[in-house]
Amino acid sequence: MDTFLQTIGSVNDETRVKILYFIKINGEVCVCDIENSFNMIQSRISRHLKILKDGGFLRVERRGRWAYYGIRNPLDKFREEILKEISYLELEIPRLKKGCEIE
Repeated sequence: MDTFLQTIGSVNDETRVKILYFIKINGEVCVCDIENSFNMIQSRISRHLKILKDGGFLRVERRGRWAYYGIRNPLDKFREEILKEISYLELEIPRLKKGCEIE
């Protein structure tokens, strides 16, 4: 039950839904890419990403000083269906604006 509620709670915010779909569309992205694309401060982006990761949607990989987020693979059927449903929404997703370079 806790896992179910955590998963549902992680997508109970419009910004998180948009960030999740942004990552789905663009593939693996750096926190700074999300920060630049959404024009939000890093601490707020990081909070949303942590909630999405704890909800079972994201994986994170650290490379040097950067953290890269992507959709977890494999996803269970429940989370796959949530992503599928999100794709039907008419969301305004910003274009990817690269914010950092690989070291």
